[in-house]
Amino acid sequence: MKRLLRAVAAGVAGTAAMTAYQLAVARLQGKPGGTPVPDRWADAPAPAQVAKKAAEALGQGRRVTLKDVPTVTNAMHWLYGVSWGALYGAAASTARPGPVAGGLAFGAGVWGASYAELVPLGVYEPPWKYPPRELALDLSYHLVYGVAVAATFAALDRE
Repeated sequence: MKRLLRAVAAGVAGTAAMTAYQLAVARLQGKPGGTPVPDRWADAPAPAQVAKKAAEALGQGRRVTLKDVPTVTNAMHWLYGVSWGALYGAAASTARPGPVAGGLAFGAGVWGASYAELVPLGVYEPPWKYPPRELALDLSYHLVYGVAVAATFAALDRE
């Protein structure tokens, strides 16, 4: 149980690091830091689109509105990041990767998994349809996440 709590804490730290990095990049690009209410669902961030699709699958689709996009995006982003952190902790219990190498591999894996999940849902296009610069930026977000998860888990696991 302690290991699971450490893994969840690592997922929180990783998601916080990724979020801070995403906000910093947005500021440098002159974009707003928060998630605006979009005019249509196609313009909503991926986490909100996934939440909408999940709500529709459960028969609750009309309850998630465009006004909910900022909140739903944030909730899904954190839920996804914390969940992957818990999975990292489970995997790290059998393998002992270093925080940097393990974190980079983990972050790249989560990035790849996002395309494997979101392309079939119709939320993302296949990766080869995006400009290399956009892919690289998205990958960098996930690498920051992975290293933060791995480093936090390693630090907590030593205690």
